[in-house]
Amino acid sequence: MKNKLFLKTSKALYFILPIVVWMLVIFSFSNKPTGVASTIDWQDFAIKKLAHVLIFGGLSLLTYRALRAYRFSRRDAVIIAVLFTAFYGATDEFHQSFIAGRTSRLRDVGFDTIGAVLSLTTLWYTSQKLPKKLLNLAKELDLIW
Repeated sequence: MKNKLFLKTSKALYFILPIVVWMLVIFSFSNKPTGVASTIDWQDFAIKKLAHVLIFGGLSLLTYRALRAYRFSRRDAVIIAVLFTAFYGATDEFHQSFIAGRTSRLRDVGFDTIGAVLSLTTLWYTSQKLPKKLLNLAKELDLIW
């Protein structure tokens, strides 16, 4: 009985803890005023939106990885990971509405969701085209299922 509990706890830490840590990283970034990434307006916009896409893309990949570890189908894991990422993006924007020097924008939730979809789509298609050795290594490292 103790062994099963340990295995379940260690599995949860291995797959769930990275999601929680990543969410805390996002929260800590959102808790600070926005800086200027570039003095050129369109570059500033592009850099900040690319950050949304990359950061929330990472959250969706970690979520997908955990869902697959808990035996969700690929399709269900993708759908849930995208919805979860969009939801967390929305709560992040709500949180930013209370922070001085931050703005809360619905379009940012869109960029967060785009990041989730792009990262999972990339994973889906590239994992099918990986050489067998690399695919096996990724599976051994619990990067893909």
